[in-house]
Amino acid sequence: MKFSKKVLVSVLAAAVAVSPAMCVNAAEEEIDLTLWGAEEDQDLLKELVGKFEETYPDQKFNIEIGVESESTAKDTILTDVEAAADVYAFASDQIYDLQKAGALADLTEYDEAFQAVAGKSIEDVKNANSESSVEAATIDGELYAFPMAGDNSYFLFYDSSVISPEEAGSWDTLLAAAEKAGKQVGMTLASGWYNAGFFYGAGFTTDLNDDGTTSMDWNGTSADGYTGVQVVQSMLDIAGNASFMAIADGDTSNQIAAGGLCAVVSGTWDAQAAQEAFGDGYAAAKLPTFTVGEDQVQMGSAFGYKFVGVNAYSENIGWAAVLAEFLTNEEAQIERFEARQIGPTNKVAVESDAVKANAAISAVIEQSEFGVIQRVGGKYWDPSKTFGENIAQGKIAADDEAGIQAALDNLVEGVTAPVE
Repeated sequence: MKFSKKVLVSVLAAAVAVSPAMCVNAAEEEIDLTLWGAEEDQDLLKELVGKFEETYPDQKFNIEIGVESESTAKDTILTDVEAAADVYAFASDQIYDLQKAGALADLTEYDEAFQAVAGKSIEDVKNANSESSVEAATIDGELYAFPMAGDNSYFLFYDSSVISPEEAGSWDTLLAAAEKAGKQVGMTLASGWYNAGFFYGAGFTTDLNDDGTTSMDWNGTSADGYTGVQVVQSMLDIAGNASFMAIADGDTSNQIAAGGLCAVVSGTWDAQAAQEAFGDGYAAAKLPTFTVGEDQVQMGSAFGYKFVGVNAYSENIGWAAVLAEFLTNEEAQIERFEARQIGPTNKVAVESDAVKANAAISAVIEQSEFGVIQRVGGKYWDPSKTFGENIAQGKIAADDEAGIQAALDNLVEGVTAPVE
C-alpha cells in the first residue's frame, strides 16, 4: 500500500523524540525494507545498513539486501514496479523512464517527515552535493533521487613508461607512441555511451523529448561548425590504425589484463585492472583531442551519475527515504570511495586529500569539464551500437563521404523514430 503524504508526515513526526540525536521512539512494529545495489557493493551495503540500524536503535528493522546492477535497474524495476525494491541504486540516464513509470517518489513531498526523522531537509541534501548532480536528479524542479557517485564517465588510462603525458594529449601522438612501443590503444566503439564522445566534443547533441523520443543532429552541422561526416572520418582514421584496438562492450578489463594495451578509454570501474597491468607506470588523464579537418578537437564524453531512489510504492516510504539518504551522505560517499575508489558528489568528500590524490578520480573530474549529461530514449542504443560496430569493423570507407552521410542519416532515422 502506498501511504499518502499527510499520513506519512504525521506518523513519522509523531514518532520522533526531541533530542540532539533526533532518534525515533521505540516502536513495536518492525520496518521491512528491501534494498538493491550492485554486486560489487554488497559488502559495503551490509556495513552501511548496520550503521543505519545503530543510528536508530529504538526502531526495529528488517532490511533485505539484493543484487541489481545500476545499469540494469530500470529494466528490472519496470517489469513490476510495485514488486521492486523500496530503495535502489540506478544510473542517472534512467531517471526519466523511472519517474514516468511512477517508480520514483518525489522526495520533496516527504521533506517534513524527512526532517523530523533525519534532522536535515531535502534542501540540505541538495546543498551538500554538486550542483550538476542535483540538477541531474531533478525533474520539473522536484528531487527524485539522492546523488551517490559522480564518476560515471570515461577518460584515458595509460602506461607512463610507454606514453608521455604530452603524447596522451591527442589521438595522433597516442597512436604513434603505441606503434613505436609495439602496443595498442583500446576503446569501445560499439556503444552509444562511448562513441558519442566524438560527436559531443565537436558540438553535436542528443536530447530526450517529452514524448520519449530522442532528438539528434549528428547527420548535420554542429554549432561549432563541424559536419557529422568530418567526425566519422576522424573516427574511421582512428579505428583503422593498426595500433588501435576496438574492444567489445564489457570486455575492457579482460583486454587490459591481457597485457597488449598501453592505453585504454574506460572509467573508474577499470582502475584496479589498469593499475595491475601498468604497474609503476599507471596514470590517467582526460580524453585525447582528435583531428577534425585541420583542427584538434577535445573529445567529449557522456557523463552521468549514480543515484539512489525510493520506490513510490514502498509501504514504508518515509523510512525508505531516510535509508536512501543515509546510504548517500558524506560519510557513506567517503566509505564508498575508500572501499571501491568511486568518485563522490558530496562537496566535502570530493575535496578530501585522498580523493584528490587518486589518479582516476582526478582524471574523471578533469574530463567532466567536457562531459555531457546524456539524455536519450530507448531507441538510441541499438542504432548507435550498430553504427559504432560498422566504424570499428571498417565497413564504411573514410573517403566515401556519400556513404558516411547515408550511414549518419540511417542512424538518426533509427534513433529519432517514434516510440511504439
